[in-house]
Amino acid sequence: NILTVQSGYGKTERDHPGHQQPDCAKTVAIMMIQSWHSSFRSSALAVAAMAIATTGTPNAAFAYDNGLGLTPPMGWNSWNKFHCDGLNETLVLDMADALIESGLHDAGYTYINLDDCWQKSRNKDGTIQEDLDKFPSTIPALVDNIHDKGLLFGLYSDAGYRTCALRPGSLGYEVQDATTYASWDVDYLKYDNCYADPLTAKSRYKAMHDALNSTDRPIFFSMCEWGWQDPATWAREYANSWRTTGDIKPTWESWTMILDQNDQWHEYAGPGGWNDPDMLEAGNGELLDSLVQARSHFTLWCLIKAPLLLGNDLRAMSDEILEIISNREVIAWNQDKLGHQGHKVATYFADGTRASTKQQFTTQRQLRTQQQHQTASNVKGDASKSSLSSLSSSNPNAKWTDDKDGPLQVWTGKLSEDRIALVLFNRSPTAANITAEWNDIGLDASTSANVRCVWWHKDLGSFSASFTAEVESLGVAAFELSPVQYQ
Repeated sequence: NILTVQSGYGKTERDHPGHQQPDCAKTVAIMMIQSWHSSFRSSALAVAAMAIATTGTPNAAFAYDNGLGLTPPMGWNSWNKFHCDGLNETLVLDMADALIESGLHDAGYTYINLDDCWQKSRNKDGTIQEDLDKFPSTIPALVDNIHDKGLLFGLYSDAGYRTCALRPGSLGYEVQDATTYASWDVDYLKYDNCYADPLTAKSRYKAMHDALNSTDRPIFFSMCEWGWQDPATWAREYANSWRTTGDIKPTWESWTMILDQNDQWHEYAGPGGWNDPDMLEAGNGELLDSLVQARSHFTLWCLIKAPLLLGNDLRAMSDEILEIISNREVIAWNQDKLGHQGHKVATYFADGTRASTKQQFTTQRQLRTQQQHQTASNVKGDASKSSLSSLSSSNPNAKWTDDKDGPLQVWTGKLSEDRIALVLFNRSPTAANITAEWNDIGLDASTSANVRCVWWHKDLGSFSASFTAEVESLGVAAFELSPVQYQ
């Protein structure tokens, strides 16, 4: 009892001549019949409590209470494409206009976030000063301009003496900087982890959390601790999101390794607090040249409830990239009110042998030596001291070893209204069939479920027991399942 449905993701012109619209799997799908900015601080706690009661998320009592982040944030950030040298006022306004004109704002993207290098110095009173060569109209004027466009505005700082690009950090200036950001009507703060003693991360992030909470303005607090001290296990009390990994790069090796690192913390995410595997790279590097990779990356970031912060040049993106990052059916998974982070539930080797579902990590996040700790303790605010360069000025790394994890993978996540998101991910060098067994995705084998392809935007019918699709190399096939309710 096998039903074969003609479908297929179809490569685009960048992958081979002859353009096809993205469909549901590379060539065939085989269906196995048998087998928004809340003002109510209490709302985040209420929704988080509901999600935790439903999904069993740990740290239920420790949700950040600023009323923000009930769903992962969506927007654009300057770093991935433009880094430090490319950041300026004209660029930011161009990106804001492009976000609106492209329809991305209508699709849910709201934040325009400046990363490192907007700031230059502090005045004699210690107040942070913008780089007027880059932002001649001043940051407050830019914030007003962004707000006038109906968007939200984010800034960057660092929980150390200096930022990663050697601009002034906020360590020791938390209250003053939080007060300044609030007076400028900033909506979002990304808070990095360079040039500070790694052993004091919790106290440094708590200091900014307390400072932000002491203002009258809700500001989304994004911790960028890089996963050094497993922030998923404690950061929910302090932040709306927390980085679980080092910095992403626009390569297959980078984003897939980060995907695996982040997966181990899936139980800790939920409304009000999200695991952050770093920003999107769709439209950059390899994920510009390979639309298959771009689609896979974006689909999985939506499934795992990652913050959707675009990192590409919105003024110059192709129609194909725009189509990928504006797919509202996939975005709806990310913004689903249940807030359940999707995760990997089964993997297979090329011969069909079932593999372990648990990644094996060689962790390289050892904290600095006692000597380095003492060096940091002796620094009294002179961030120019060369001794700081040996501290946390670069991101940690973790090596994923796939000796027990197969390349043919089944990822799934719960959605509201008893729906299920299903992603079949092929990490092998050739096309392959991947099967999702109902008992792996939370369904009884006898349950009948309606299946819809969220890239083809087509209902495929009702199926039970299992579901198999042929998926192209490095690609995904993505479906939404709605169990049939019988009366």
